[in-house]
Amino acid sequence: MKAMVLEKQNKPLVLKELPVPEPSDSQVLIKIEACGVCRTDLHIYEGDLKNPKLPLVLGHEIVGNVIKTGKSVKKFKVGDRIGVPWLGKTCGICKYCKNNRENLCVNPGFTGYTIDGGYAEYTVAEAEYCFHIPDNYISTEAAPLLCAGLIGYRSYKKAGDAKNLGIYGFGAAAHIVVQIAKSQGVNVFAFTRPGDTEGQKFAVEMGAVWAGDSNTPPPEVLDAAIIFAPVGMLVPEALKRVDKGGIVVCGGIHMSDIPSFPYEYIWHEREIKSVANLTKEDGEEFFKLIETVDIKTEVHTYSLEDANTALQDLKEGAFTGAAVLKIS
Repeated sequence: MKAMVLEKQNKPLVLKELPVPEPSDSQVLIKIEACGVCRTDLHIYEGDLKNPKLPLVLGHEIVGNVIKTGKSVKKFKVGDRIGVPWLGKTCGICKYCKNNRENLCVNPGFTGYTIDGGYAEYTVAEAEYCFHIPDNYISTEAAPLLCAGLIGYRSYKKAGDAKNLGIYGFGAAAHIVVQIAKSQGVNVFAFTRPGDTEGQKFAVEMGAVWAGDSNTPPPEVLDAAIIFAPVGMLVPEALKRVDKGGIVVCGGIHMSDIPSFPYEYIWHEREIKSVANLTKEDGEEFFKLIETVDIKTEVHTYSLEDANTALQDLKEGAFTGAAVLKIS
């Protein structure tokens, strides 16, 4: 099979011919149709996330068809179209796994980081951590749902019952979350990098009631805010905008250092929360939800061989929405 392989961090991916992997008893073999290009991939590529498995096939927003199942797999059959997320496996025996908090497992495996992922024609995945893909999404449009959608949804849940919700960084996750929020009567106020008028226009088109620069006060006080941009200075900025008892959720796996800020910013029981990975329950909830809420994903497709270009375009903010590799 063809695969784009990361041999060393901060070096371009290399197109290689690799053996098609063989599934274990608990795995499925997937012929990949599409794989999203996530900012986490960029963090791995650039070395912000340390100690990946090398050489490595990046990619954890995988959609494809099952072509072989392991002996113990009951959840899927050959021909099913499924999705593979970031959380690829867990130990099943630690205190977190036993308490339905497997997102905090002490010995996890992560797709496209410690486990080979989807920048390839085929991959294997643990069946219990995969999800059925609804029929109303073509594969390229479904790919961003596997991380931008799932992590966005967990971040949205962590924000509580906010009626006025701020979102900082209007990329792949935000453009999905805003549609869920709008369907539930939540007002979304979108914040972009200063001067990003195209991003602000896109946010309003996707359902935000207001969009402006990240350092601009919104027209109303926020009940909660989600920060998707990996920029630590946005944490005190968001704290200034949320009401008493408000919540600021950091939705990314990596963020630059948070600068010091006056205690008054967090006074009155304001909270800062981080989001780590996802649970199987999150995934089941999310995919059930989007069967009834029509989520439109804005995607920009690239060939497998153009994965390096996709990563560079993502870094430079060359598009709105999400980048997706169209594999077959």
